[in-house]
Amino acid sequence: MESALTARDKVGVQDFVLLDAYTSESAFLDNLRKRFSENLIYTYIGTLLVSVNPYQELGIYTVSQMGLYQGVNFFELPPHLYAIADNAYRMMCSQLTNHFILISGESGAGKTEASKKILQYFAVTCPMTESLQIARDRLLLSNPVLEAFGNAKTLRNDNSSRFGKYMDIQFDYKGIPVGGHIISYLIEKSRVVYQNQGERNFHIFYQLLEGGEEKLLAYLGLERDPQLYKYLSQGHCAKESSINDKNDWKTVSSAFSVIDFTEDDLKNLFEILASVLHLGNICFEENHQGCATIPDTHEIKWIAKLLGVHPPTLLEALTHRKIEAKTEEVICPLTLELSVYARDAMAKAVYGRTFTWLVNKINSSLVNKDLTKKTVIGLLDIYGFEVFDKNGFEQFCINYCNEKLQQLLIERTLKAEQAEYEMEGIEWEPIQYFNNKIICDLVEETHKGIISILDEECIRPGPATDLSFLEKLEEKVGKHAHFQTRKLAGPKGRKRIGWMEFRLFHYAGEVTYCTKGFLEKNNDLLYRHLKEVLCRSKNCILKECFLAAELENRRRPPTVGTQFKNSLSSLLEILISKEPSYIRCIKPNERKEPSKFDDLLIRHQIKYLGLMEHLRVRRAGFAYRRKYEHFLQRYKSLCPDTWPHWHGPPAEGVARLIQYIGYTPEEYKLGRTKIFIRFPRTLFATEDAFEFSKHQLVARIQATYRACLERRAYVRKRHAAIRLEAHWRGALARKLAKRRKWAVRTVRKFIKGFIDRNKPLCPDNEEFIVLVRKNYILNLRYHVPKNVLDKSWLRPPGILENVSDLLRKMCTRNLVRKYCRGITAERKALMQQKAVTSELFRGKKAGYAEALNQPFANSRIDEGEINPKVLQLISHEKIQYGIPVIKYDRKGFRARQRQLLLTQKAAYVVELAKIKQKIVYSTLKGVSTSSLSDGILVIHVSPEDSKQKGDAVLQCEHVFEAVTKLVMLAKRGNIVNVVQGSLQFYISPGKEGTIVFDTGPEEQIYKDKNGQLTVLGLARRGPRGEDMALSAAVALSQGVGRHGILLTAPVAACAPDEESAQKVGGCPGGYAFWERGERL
Repeated sequence: MESALTARDKVGVQDFVLLDAYTSESAFLDNLRKRFSENLIYTYIGTLLVSVNPYQELGIYTVSQMGLYQGVNFFELPPHLYAIADNAYRMMCSQLTNHFILISGESGAGKTEASKKILQYFAVTCPMTESLQIARDRLLLSNPVLEAFGNAKTLRNDNSSRFGKYMDIQFDYKGIPVGGHIISYLIEKSRVVYQNQGERNFHIFYQLLEGGEEKLLAYLGLERDPQLYKYLSQGHCAKESSINDKNDWKTVSSAFSVIDFTEDDLKNLFEILASVLHLGNICFEENHQGCATIPDTHEIKWIAKLLGVHPPTLLEALTHRKIEAKTEEVICPLTLELSVYARDAMAKAVYGRTFTWLVNKINSSLVNKDLTKKTVIGLLDIYGFEVFDKNGFEQFCINYCNEKLQQLLIERTLKAEQAEYEMEGIEWEPIQYFNNKIICDLVEETHKGIISILDEECIRPGPATDLSFLEKLEEKVGKHAHFQTRKLAGPKGRKRIGWMEFRLFHYAGEVTYCTKGFLEKNNDLLYRHLKEVLCRSKNCILKECFLAAELENRRRPPTVGTQFKNSLSSLLEILISKEPSYIRCIKPNERKEPSKFDDLLIRHQIKYLGLMEHLRVRRAGFAYRRKYEHFLQRYKSLCPDTWPHWHGPPAEGVARLIQYIGYTPEEYKLGRTKIFIRFPRTLFATEDAFEFSKHQLVARIQATYRACLERRAYVRKRHAAIRLEAHWRGALARKLAKRRKWAVRTVRKFIKGFIDRNKPLCPDNEEFIVLVRKNYILNLRYHVPKNVLDKSWLRPPGILENVSDLLRKMCTRNLVRKYCRGITAERKALMQQKAVTSELFRGKKAGYAEALNQPFANSRIDEGEINPKVLQLISHEKIQYGIPVIKYDRKGFRARQRQLLLTQKAAYVVELAKIKQKIVYSTLKGVSTSSLSDGILVIHVSPEDSKQKGDAVLQCEHVFEAVTKLVMLAKRGNIVNVVQGSLQFYISPGKEGTIVFDTGPEEQIYKDKNGQLTVLGLARRGPRGEDMALSAAVALSQGVGRHGILLTAPVAACAPDEESAQKVGGCPGGYAFWERGERL
């Protein structure tokens, strides 16, 4: 508790005893408001708990919260219901004494919820066995059943308890709950027949109609609409959005099965409930004689069926009254008003006694058959002090009950204070307080009290009325200081009291009561005729409630007031025998809104709950007391002599401590085991000094603790580092030894593999050979030839020579394939022509190399340079090639400018617009040229061809190109003849000419003296160019020959078959063309 004092300016103090202005109601209210605004709904007045209903869930009733308060000293944790419950439980277990917890407050203040939470706390925290689980469940589930039958919606509360309830929870010597017992007080029976505007009847009626099965309702003769029943519709709020009757019915039904209600019990119980509703719907009419009659007996039949009585008997009992004389009985008809009274009296009596039976039934299921002595904790959930605009007989009884409980509270509090003072050896100082015994005597005193006067008025002969009762009060107790009526009041007070009212000055303030209905409610008579009907009922519950022995007893039953006074006396006897704990519940506002604090309403409740009077009594002596051990433990840091440890007795330590702090003698007293501090300001000053010194102490403690932690961390890290280094070095050494061992095995294995490398593959040389293969393949990738002409190759090991050869061939073929795929169609044709040229002239004719280095043209003559007439003459053929030439006459060797045109079928020698000579390829005999560098070529024709004039002697600049074109168009590779010295050509039949070839300083053509044509040429040779031409031809033949692309060569030098033509270098003297395996 002391730890919360530092925030007292914000959240107030946890105990009202610590208020400086403890006599100020405003200070009390302000402290309550501060705590409520912070959702701190609980505050102590010593050991009394003040609870403010928050009207919202705060999350403070969890299982973890229960564990927090279990077994903890009362003042160690903030105020809570669980602290009250746990303190009572621990005191009961340790001292084997009985306890009770009194919960009181206005309707809607949270009394019922508080009792539920306490029951849940005991159910969760107390030790439990499987065999006693049923008793615990029955104890918990008795609440929803009693709430259904005893609670109702009022203007102030949707679940208002309309009866007082005292529940004993029985524990065995181990502290295990083993049973229980419930006593009910003054159930509000009048609610059965009448409800104010905005209020409802008891919950069970609405739950039955809403949740009951159709079959059950049909059996009971009920409809689901509550508006059809008079007893349920008078308040005009049968349906309430905040109440779920259907779900509540399910809860109650399941509780019935756990509490051991049989099917017959439930059947009889529901029949009684239905009969009450049918009773309310009975309509009376007045006949011409002024007597009551029931024209419609439909409801009578249902009631008779449900209660097991004869309908005519019931009808007569509701409309007639049996009067007994000395020797005879007289039946008198009832008036309309008396019949209505009889009906309502029957409904109230049936429901009231059924409720008593229900409580007894629950008690029988809770009883523990073990006869060993048990300790108990009682829960008294009873109505608080009530002050309404109009207060009647019920408020009179309730307030009388609260007067008695307040008297008990003050006496027990004073007694506890005095006992503690005597035990601690401190002189008792008499405390002045208001003793409300004088008010209790005014109500309950025999023959002189208000209840006795009321009873006398009820039983006296003659017409007794509420007014006559008031007059009797004025006569008997009119001089009492706490009693007042309009007649007895002064001029000022007379205006606030009606003619039918009287006022009592209670401990909590004055209350004005209206006497209207006092006699009727106190009598609560049930006509003997109706009682006889109910005693003959076949309903088992009513048989137990209305015994036949009652009919034999001629004495008048005790009045309600007397019954209540007697039951209250019995309750007080029970409470006096137990150790008390108190909970006062407060309602913060009328609208049930969370976080709203109505000062006027709360001030009213503080007054009527007697909280200020209780605080004044509690504070009359010392505001704070604590055991020496606890006080010294908390504040020892304020004195150098007691810090950090005090080794002497705690009492001496506390004396040394308060002497050092500077307490004055009037501020404290030292008892045998406790220190008593009179003023809260003294405690506050001590707490503030402790809070100031705590920061300095905390800084020192933190520094020392941090140093200790760092030292520990350093030592741990050092030890860890040493161990880690040792393990790491060991791991490295093991790893190195393992590597060396592996290396030795590997080296040994490879040495042996090297020795056996030439042997067949076996486990001894397998890894060595695999390694050699791998290294060779990996090294070979850096020495692969980049083109076809690159002949370099990585030298292989002996065991991989065959593999190397295969790889080399594959590489060469791949390079050729890549090279060939990269050649365009135009370039391919050009290379084919060059290949043919190479075959025709390589090593035979001078100027060959230079001719290969220059590209061949498709034609040396444009189509526009050819005479149109010539084109017209040979229009049926397409010109494939044309070149300007010089033609030498066959006889005089005169040079003439001509054009040589080649088509697919023939060669034409053209002069301007004339075709001078046409040579068909099929008649072509051959083509001759010299081995020199001249441009002379001779086209030989067959002498048998009469159309030919003779061989054509021509000279052109591109002789290699022209001859190659001619050979390829003629498709005859063996017609070219390269001659040396001279050649013969055909002039005319039987006549030939001679061309002499010779070398000279310059090229020259002339006719010599012998009439021969002499051609002088330069003797040159290009071996380098010829070699390159040869290499290109070989590469081309390898790539093209394998893939069936175009190859050309003189026919005479071609391979004999397809297979040899596809081999690399298969035709040493020449090449052939192959395409898709067919020879061209």
